[in-house]
Amino acid sequence: MTSLAAQDSLPSIPNPRVRTGAASRDTAIDTMRGLAILMVIGIHSLQQPLSAGQLAIDSVLRPCVPIFLFVSGYLTALSGKVPLMKRLKAAVIPYAIAFAAAYIYMALHNPAMDHRPTTTLARFALAYVFVYYYVFVYIGCTIVLWLVFAAASSSPKFQTRLVVLLLLAILFGLLIGSYLDPLLSHLGFTESMIDEARMRDIPFWFAFMALGTLAGLFAIKSALPDARALLAAATIVTYGIYAGVRLFQLGDAGYYDSMAFFGYAALFCFLLFSFDVEAPFVASLGSGSYFIYLWHIFFVMLMRDHAPLRELGPAAASLITFAVAAAGSIAALLIVREFVPRRVCRWLGA
Repeated sequence: MTSLAAQDSLPSIPNPRVRTGAASRDTAIDTMRGLAILMVIGIHSLQQPLSAGQLAIDSVLRPCVPIFLFVSGYLTALSGKVPLMKRLKAAVIPYAIAFAAAYIYMALHNPAMDHRPTTTLARFALAYVFVYYYVFVYIGCTIVLWLVFAAASSSPKFQTRLVVLLLLAILFGLLIGSYLDPLLSHLGFTESMIDEARMRDIPFWFAFMALGTLAGLFAIKSALPDARALLAAATIVTYGIYAGVRLFQLGDAGYYDSMAFFGYAALFCFLLFSFDVEAPFVASLGSGSYFIYLWHIFFVMLMRDHAPLRELGPAAASLITFAVAAAGSIAALLIVREFVPRRVCRWLGA
């Protein structure tokens, strides 16, 4: 391949100045999304506090958000542009509907809930209700990617600048992830506030979107199958490191924004990417993954709040919660797609 220094031409990513048609759905990419949404449900179904065994399972499932961000960056690279307003509209409208339902649920279960307008607005803006922090992360990362593309497009060597900016963004994200926790601790923030801030660490999360964009930019998908064994071995090793760091509370041992998590999650994304699996049913879940993400948590919360599952033990409670949440949210998706007008489906993220 001709180097970027010699020729600023990578056919896998069009110049944003040139209008391109919408890419057709990629079944393999939707399959990755479908697997990721099942992983999300799995995480939320685990009973708290986590035992050592549950922590090991939880650690396996944690790359779910990186998968969504990785494939978003990859598809952006293929199209060569970031349709910012279209993506914001597709994310915010379904979220606003789900937020209203989640707010009502929380209010019914917590009579002492703070309903001041400023507090409610802050909850909405920061996605501080149920587990909707991913909405904040996705919107933030999408805006950053749009800014990166805009900055790169001002240069005659668009793709060279784009690569440099994406690499710098990954480096910057890892640095922020490494020092955000100790900085906030030094400033006197509580552990709960630090956890919330780390879940919304946009620079760190953007590293996964940047990585996916680079994967599309350099068209590495066709070369990855030859490296599956190596990727699998490296993924297992980094999983062991990540799970060990969490289990033994070594250094930066949070769920997210740590070097251990980045190493494992990034390799997990590339490993899945290398298999290029096309599973139609899982892909159908992937195409409606945003709807499932927004609404599966209601099934989880109903099971936690109103079903006497703890008497069955953590393993049985987790399996039952997962089965009910997965089946319920998938059934809801199928019903909405079958009986609700297409425009309303878009409003719901289905």
